[in-house]
Amino acid sequence: MSNDVKKSILVVEDDESIMEVVKYNLEREGYEVECRSDGREGLAAALERPPDLLVLDLMLPGIDGVEICRQLRQSPRMRTKPILMLTAKSEELDQVVGFTVGADDYVTKPFSVKVLMQRIKVLLSRKGTDSDATPQLERHGMVVDRVAHEASVEGQALPLTPTEFRLLDTLMAQPGKAFSRGDLLESAIGADTIVLDRTIDVHIRSLRAKLGEHSWTIETVRGVGYRFAREAKA
Repeated sequence: MSNDVKKSILVVEDDESIMEVVKYNLEREGYEVECRSDGREGLAAALERPPDLLVLDLMLPGIDGVEICRQLRQSPRMRTKPILMLTAKSEELDQVVGFTVGADDYVTKPFSVKVLMQRIKVLLSRKGTDSDATPQLERHGMVVDRVAHEASVEGQALPLTPTEFRLLDTLMAQPGKAFSRGDLLESAIGADTIVLDRTIDVHIRSLRAKLGEHSWTIETVRGVGYRFAREAKA
């Protein structure tokens, strides 16, 4: 890695062979790696010393990955840290659950080490919202605060993941503009990541669920992708 300061990664995985493979390859890439095999220990480690990125298995002894993710997103120090779920489950419903509680990406076992390293690299290299741009967006009772990296609807804070925040920010910045799934992937996840367009659909579904009665603001454009509603709902 070219950075002088090593990025720290916490790997919470109960399969020792997988843990060792992931740890070896991450350290070879220059990351500082810490590992835990128990859910409770992993949660405690992340809260005590928040890593730059968390690789989290879904099925763990003690506490499962979903609950760990949920609790970490309630911590101010871990709210915006990227979380990549590593699991044997591949059903879309499991992805929706993972994204809903705060995961930023999802890799299923068996996996390619090269793909995993690429996903981690992309998550760590994603840039935040441009602070020189408009610091705050307000539309249809919704507010995106780019400085605080927070969003709210009718004054109520939205528990968005970093990816969901970027998606909402991208859509709200240009209401009425139809974005392709590729455009949204590049904006919210990264141009070099290796993911399917379907990933955006899963993120959008989770985002709409969190918006509740304001889910109508994210419109589906058939054959294209999505857009943020220009006009208020009648």
